[in-house]
Order: sequence, then C-alpha cells, then structure tokens
Amino acid sequence: MIVLIPNDKLVLVKYLNYILYTVKFNESGAGIKQLTIPNIKDITIPIPPLSVQEQIVNILDRFEKLCNDISEGLPAEIEARQKQYEYYRDKLLTFKELKVS
Repeated sequence: MIVLIPNDKLVLVKYLNYILYTVKFNESGAGIKQLTIPNIKDITIPIPPLSVQEQIVNILDRFEKLCNDISEGLPAEIEARQKQYEYYRDKLLTFKELKVS
C-alpha cells in the first residue's frame, strides 16, 4: 500500500487530489488495480506557489459544483443559454439602415 503524506507548507491536499486524478498511472494487476512504487516513482507533479494552487482549486471547485449540483448548474446553464440566444438574436436582427431616395 502506498500512502502519500503531503507537506502542507508546499502543497494543498485538494490541489494534489486534482493533480492525481489527471495522472495516467501504469497500474498493475489483472483484477483489482494497484499502484506500486515502480509505477509512480518517475511521475513528476508540478507544484506552483500555494497562492496559485489555491486559485486552481477554487476554479476547479466552482466548475465541479456547476457540473454536479443541479441546483447550481442548471440555473447557470439556463442563464448562459439565454444570453447566447439574446446575443445571436440581436446579431441576426440588426441591419444597416438603407437610404431610400
């Protein structure tokens, strides 16, 4: 079993969690997949400053909430589609004035 214990002065746990979901591990085992030291020893994880990690986590948290919480996501999606509709409606129905002589 592999246990990661992050240094909280260098990396936010939530940031590390998001990063680890993006890494493609070379898992071994036929039934239950397992990670071994040889599978993960060469993986490099980018560690930006804590302030940048916080920004990344905040953005991903908001995006995840919009995608997974119907009470948040659906109204936001409806509002976005309404704005999109209004934009294209106005574009399609705006004509140059023609001078009639």
